[in-house]
Amino acid sequence: MRPLGNILITGGASGLGAATVDAVRKAGGTPYILDRVRPEDPAEYVEADLTDTAATEAAVRELAERAGGLDGVFTAAGTDACGPLGEVSTEDWERVVKVNLFGTAAVIRAALPFLERSHGTVVTVASTLGIKAVSDATAYCASKFGVVGFTRALAAELAGRVGVTLLIPGGMWTHFFDDRTDQYKPPPDAKLNQPEHVANTVVFALQQPPGAEVRELVVCASEEGSWP
Repeated sequence: MRPLGNILITGGASGLGAATVDAVRKAGGTPYILDRVRPEDPAEYVEADLTDTAATEAAVRELAERAGGLDGVFTAAGTDACGPLGEVSTEDWERVVKVNLFGTAAVIRAALPFLERSHGTVVTVASTLGIKAVSDATAYCASKFGVVGFTRALAAELAGRVGVTLLIPGGMWTHFFDDRTDQYKPPPDAKLNQPEHVANTVVFALQQPPGAEVRELVVCASEEGSWP
């Protein structure tokens, strides 16, 4: 396995991102967090809202320069806006796509020069709803289907230079669902993954040596309702 080195993690203040910060550190790597809120974790951190492309790219470069280079990037930051298309405001709908898809692209674009120097690895986060569409999730599905296509194209583009892995996780027990109305929250008996279990698969992908890549990972609870 390859030593982890310096790993930039977006959305590292909570949920899967925070779990991956812990997993990277336990595996001997050094996490660097980009988030719009300050994490409780003492890792190096820069604030950025992924809807602001220029600020996002500047934040990535700042963290990379603090680290003295990057060996990996994990794009865990994400958001959602549930509801029928006609009932979700334009602002909320577009924010989902900006954070989940445009933000992912902005982070990787800024990190590329550092990753090419280290022959590092990118792990993007899609969703089981990036390969299966459901009602009242047009923004989320559009953004995550976009991440799937973006990542597959990126893997072809960067072959031999930077490793690219697409993570397709099912639902997890995180605060991601907290702001939803009850109809869009998982029921108490839902079969969901623990984020630390998914984080361990991210570390596995990041540890692959140059030239050996985990192209795609579907990681979900064995009774996940949205897969297959």
